[in-house]
Amino acid sequence: MENLPHHYSVVVNAKPDNHLQVSADHLPTLDVDAPSQFGGPGDKWSPEELLLAAAANCFVLSFRTVASIAKLEWQAIRCTTDGVLDKVERAMQFTEIVTKVALTLDSEASRQKAETLLAKAEKICIVSNSLTAQKRLEIELIVKQ
Repeated sequence: MENLPHHYSVVVNAKPDNHLQVSADHLPTLDVDAPSQFGGPGDKWSPEELLLAAAANCFVLSFRTVASIAKLEWQAIRCTTDGVLDKVERAMQFTEIVTKVALTLDSEASRQKAETLLAKAEKICIVSNSLTAQKRLEIELIVKQ
């Protein structure tokens, strides 16, 4: 890991009558628009979905890191992140973010270790730690034999 602080930058380009284009120097351009709930077309990524995607991706990458360090054997992970957007004191914000994780393990003996590492991944997730919404982790462990 590089020394902190790290710096990240994205650029958003738009015209009055089209979707946004989000880019970073080293990444492909991503089309973004308002979600259907706000009158958008609903066929592009929205800022709300990107926020939840960032939280889910950060969680899975954090888990992968701690699982590797702890030498946990696992087969697959599926992370679904749901958010509730509501009005709080005249401002709209996410009031709850629920992360549902299904982790497929190699053996029943790994269950306790997996639960500990999933909880640790939630605690160290940079994106989640940067959000003020209430956060909750729901875990489903699947042992494939």
